[in-house]
Amino acid sequence: MKKAEKKEKQASSHTAGIIDLGTNSARLLVVRINENHSYTILNQHKIMVRLGEGEFLRRRLTKEAMDRTVLVLSRFALMARNLGAEDIYAVATSATRDAENREAFLEQVQKEAAIDLKVISGLEEARLIHLGITSGTELEKKTGLFVDIGGGSTEIIVGNQTEHFHLDSLKLGCIRLSSLFLLPGESGPLSAERYELLKQYVRNASLRSVQRIRDFSLEFVIGSSGTLETLGEMAARQGKKKHRETTEENRRERTMTFTQLEALVKLLCSLPAEERKKIPGISPERADIIIPGASIIHTLMEDLGLKKISISPRSLRHGLLVDYLLRGPWGYLDPSLSVREQSVLQLGRSCGFHEVHALHLGKLSLELFDSAGEIGLHDLPPSARELLYYGSLLHDIGLFLSFSNHHAHSHYLIRNAELLGFHDDEAALLAALAFYHRKKIPRKKDPEFGVLDCASQNKVRVLSIFLRMAESLDRGHRQAIRRSVFTGKRKKPVLELTAAEDHQLEVWALEEHLDAFRKVFSVPLEIQMNS
Repeated sequence: MKKAEKKEKQASSHTAGIIDLGTNSARLLVVRINENHSYTILNQHKIMVRLGEGEFLRRRLTKEAMDRTVLVLSRFALMARNLGAEDIYAVATSATRDAENREAFLEQVQKEAAIDLKVISGLEEARLIHLGITSGTELEKKTGLFVDIGGGSTEIIVGNQTEHFHLDSLKLGCIRLSSLFLLPGESGPLSAERYELLKQYVRNASLRSVQRIRDFSLEFVIGSSGTLETLGEMAARQGKKKHRETTEENRRERTMTFTQLEALVKLLCSLPAEERKKIPGISPERADIIIPGASIIHTLMEDLGLKKISISPRSLRHGLLVDYLLRGPWGYLDPSLSVREQSVLQLGRSCGFHEVHALHLGKLSLELFDSAGEIGLHDLPPSARELLYYGSLLHDIGLFLSFSNHHAHSHYLIRNAELLGFHDDEAALLAALAFYHRKKIPRKKDPEFGVLDCASQNKVRVLSIFLRMAESLDRGHRQAIRRSVFTGKRKKPVLELTAAEDHQLEVWALEEHLDAFRKVFSVPLEIQMNS
């Protein structure tokens, strides 16, 4: 390859750092996305940070845990940027999302590590785990169970290669259970009675999910996470004096039977922590939390009658990579099939929304957004355009509860629906858009607005005006206004409307928002009708 061609090819590639911050460990993946849509892993790193240590009794991250985690994240960011990462995609799971002081932690991460850490819901975590495992496993149309045991939560998925039929996130994890059932510093053997208490707690917490899983005919069971990999490695080495070195390929083929797990649990409970560290296959730093972790899969396999489980080396971090590739501008996915749009439509349809009206509103909103950008009314990024569209689809779902105050009902439903494919702050922005599609405009003192960061507040101010205008332009739900675009100049904008039938109701409704338009854009608006 000639030097000029090589230089051009390198310039067209894209490097990103992907960080998964769990309750127990932080993981970094640095990947270069090549021009031909392949990708190359440049580096990967894992450090046990114990972010959730000492949290679950008080629901607050400790200062010590936050400081050591931020230090690790700072080093991860430096490593990624030194390898040419142009952006860092970082998410946090159970320990962060359950902490009452999570905002302080997120601010510390932003300030000290220069990372915009996103908090994802338990269901979104489950979706990403399924995506990660299936992206490296050939399952075809077989339906099976996926289980991932983390430090603070356990994610459960029923699905096949391309679909998931059941997602759940249980507040069960090796660090969470250790905090609840073991005394600080406890390192002795665990009696059979206390282990049964652990199992009973797991059984109670997983009861509804287990009942739901029993409705499916499972053709396989796959487990992932450090806890299950460690248990699988120990089970495989029991009774074998010589054991071949574990490789990525070996782990793909590994299975653990229920009989092996029961024998391993008895051995672990009979030993103090220092002796557990000597068991072949165990990671020494997991010796104090391996029993609570084992109790989770032990109980699930027992209650579901599972005889064996395959152990996958793929998990959340692989799902994050695939999700990043699918969302990027590299042509990996038809936008009409995106997880985000499917999730939004699912919520809207579940609430019985007026789909024709919502889709027309989305079209009008995007026309307003695009044409306003062209004449310089705003400089918001394409990501804001996408959120405006989804906000348009969901703005009226609160009618599912009642017309009175339905904008507030829409806010509540969106904020608590755990939309798949969205970060926590994106869901908050969507909810705020729905809240401000009618009545008052955003104010600093409003709790729905005040919880947003400055960048999101600016987006809501602008996007909510477009949504309010679009809503007025279909006030009669008749699609009377077929087209709405801004023309003219930044200081003298004109809104040109094209109507298919009588449109007086829509124009009257639109005029109610002229003052709000002036407040946001600091210019008056002229309305012009086209035949």
